[in-house]
Amino acid sequence: MSLWARISAAIAALAKGEGLGAVFEQLRTPPERSVAFTIAVIALGAKMAKADGRVTRDEVSAFRRVFEIPPEEETNAARVFNLARQDVAGFEEYARRIKRMFRDDDQVLIDLMEGLFHIALADGEYHPAEDAFLRRVAEIFELGERCFRGLRARNVKDAEPDPYSVLGVTEDTPIDEVRAAWRRAVMECHPDRMRARGVPDEALALAGDRLIAVNAAWEEISGQRAA
Repeated sequence: MSLWARISAAIAALAKGEGLGAVFEQLRTPPERSVAFTIAVIALGAKMAKADGRVTRDEVSAFRRVFEIPPEEETNAARVFNLARQDVAGFEEYARRIKRMFRDDDQVLIDLMEGLFHIALADGEYHPAEDAFLRRVAEIFELGERCFRGLRARNVKDAEPDPYSVLGVTEDTPIDEVRAAWRRAVMECHPDRMRARGVPDEALALAGDRLIAVNAAWEEISGQRAA
């Protein structure tokens, strides 16, 4: 059964009048973590779509920056998106449920935030309201300000580049610790690590831009320190 078919099955309970939040509660453990991850990104992405006050882009097209969606599965992706938009629950309630669902693994929450940044930037603009939305989600996920700055530095190309934020270190961090942070970041981008966290194969492209950003940050910092 494909990922998208499993998603369709997971939300079938909604026909009985249950909220999308109820689906989150049913998907806490493997092997359904990849389904949970996908639904979480799409659901929060749907809530974020209105954050800038304009729903002008093709949202399913925006998901293509995160997921490989076969044409025949676009209906299932759109169904999740529309259910999230129609749900009376606010995005903060979604974020709290998702935090509980992945409470044992901050790294998968970071993966999820990477997906949301990709969706936010799909129209070529990073709106202040989207920044506020993502910052609040990161707060609920308890990821910390430094982590959020790193996510933004890696994903928002128009932001002032800060290689230290990208690696989650400071300008005072000893070079050996910076190197260790870089190596950890590279390892976390490995497809096997991401699959183990529950990131579906359809979303492994998330690692590409992240790897480029962390390697560029290390090259810049190590070059500065060697000068």
